[in-house]
Amino acid sequence: MKAAVVTAHGEAPEYAEHPDPLPGNDRVLVRMTAAPVVPLDLLCASGTSYFGPPALPYVPGVQGVGRLDDGTRVWVNSSAGMAPGDGTLAEQYVVSQADVVPVEVALVDTAVAALGLSGVAAWGAVTRAALQDGERMLVLGAGGAVGQVALGVARARGAARVVAVCRPGASADRAAAAGADEVVTLPEGEDDVALAEAMQAALGGPADVVVDPVFGWVAGAACRALAPRGRLVNLGGSAGDGATLSSAVLRGKSLTVLGYTNNSLTPDQRAEALTGVLGLAAAGQVRLAHEVRPLAEVADAWRAVATGVAVRQVLST
Repeated sequence: MKAAVVTAHGEAPEYAEHPDPLPGNDRVLVRMTAAPVVPLDLLCASGTSYFGPPALPYVPGVQGVGRLDDGTRVWVNSSAGMAPGDGTLAEQYVVSQADVVPVEVALVDTAVAALGLSGVAAWGAVTRAALQDGERMLVLGAGGAVGQVALGVARARGAARVVAVCRPGASADRAAAAGADEVVTLPEGEDDVALAEAMQAALGGPADVVVDPVFGWVAGAACRALAPRGRLVNLGGSAGDGATLSSAVLRGKSLTVLGYTNNSLTPDQRAEALTGVLGLAAAGQVRLAHEVRPLAEVADAWRAVATGVAVRQVLST
C-alpha cells in the first residue's frame, strides 16, 4: 500500500510503499478516506516527546476517517508515535476496536477528519467550564482548530456573547468566520492589563468563562478579564508552558483555574463528545477552516503544519 512513511526523526514523511497492515487480536482494518495532519503527529515523529522516539520507519497519524470491511463509516483514534505501530496516514491501517466510532451524521469525510480530536477537546473544555445560558465567554487562540470549534460549541450551549482572542491576519479571519461576536487581536507588546481591558470591552463586561489553548501571558490577561467566580479552562500551552497569574486577581475574584486533556477521557466519553460536535457541524453551528490535499502531498501538508499558522491540513485518498 501507499503511506506517509517517517524514515528520520524530525523530517517530513515520504509518500512511499509500506507493508499492508494485518488485523487481528481485537484490531480491525480500516480503509482510509481522510485524515488530518496535526501538531501531535509532528511532535511524536520528532522523537523529542515524552513518549520517546518511535521506532523507524513508521506511519504517523493519530486519527482519521475510513470504512470497515462491511462499509461502515468510522472515525478512529490511534496511538501512532506514542506506542509501537503505524497510524492513519496510509491507504489502510489497523486500530483497536475500542478506538472506533461509527459516524452517521450528514458530513463529508474530510470535514469529520478536520474536526476529530480538536472537536473533542473544544467540546470537553466547554463542558469542563460548566458554561451556563447567558454567560460571556472568551476563546483564546481562537484562530486555531480547537478555538474555532469552541466558538461554535459555546454559542450552541447558550453563551450570550463569545469573543475570540488571537493573532491578527489569517487567524483573526478564521475566528470571525467561525462565529465570534467580535475578535480581539493580540498587540505587539505583552501588556496584560491593556489586553484584559480590550477583552472586557469586546465582551461588554467581564467574562464568565475562558477557554484557553495557549496559556502564557495571554492567560494572565484573561484572568484579569474574568468576572468574580469566573472559570478558566486550560488545554494547551502554545504561547508558553508557564504563565504569571496575579494572586490578588485569583483571590480577589475567587477564580477557578481548571485543566483539561482528551487523554483523561474513556472511549465512550470520547465518542460522545465527537458525536456531539459532529452533530453541531452538520447543523451549521460549528465551522472549522481546513485544506484538503491528496495523501501524496503529505510532505507539503506536514511542512505547512510546522509553520504553526497554517489552516488545518486534511489528507484524502
